Amino acid sequence: MDLTLLGQQAQASARKLALLDTKEKNRLLGAMAQALVTATPEILAANEKDLAQAAANGISETMQDRLRLTKERIAEMAAGIKEVVDLPDPIGEVEKMWKNEDGLLIGRQKVPLGVIGIIYESRPNVTTDAASLCFKTGNAVILRGGKEAFASNQVLVEILQQALIKEGF
Repeated sequence: MDLTLLGQQAQASARKLALLDTKEKNRLLGAMAQALVTATPEILAANEKDLAQAAANGISETMQDRLRLTKERIAEMAAGIKEVVDLPDPIGEVEKMWKNEDGLLIGRQKVPLGVIGIIYESRPNVTTDAASLCFKTGNAVILRGGKEAFASNQVLVEILQQALIKEGF
């Protein structure tokens, strides 16, 4: 994988994300949540591959449980995205405003960072949590989950991306 290209693509996405208003971000997040529910069988199939590989590699039962997805856990992931929809949008909020000695109006306003990189262990739910929180704040995100959850994370990202494409973003 070409990390430079990945970063450039993320940066281009971040520019587009920064232009979205709250209503549009919330609409797209809702579509992503619904896409997870609709694609539950596909997600479970990918997760079964990860679980079989984990068992074959002698991964502890505790770690396998963190990796395991069920219909209920996928529904919780979708509900988590819907909770992000309900959060206030921090972008554009002016925290402080004052005039300096020369009469210039100076303020502190919240803006997107741009591109965020997140490395995390083999918990597929972190994929949707991180993606939705970054999306709400107008940031692109490069996700790197643990190798044990590769198939699960890959299908989750594809589902979220396809939901955005379907909605014209």
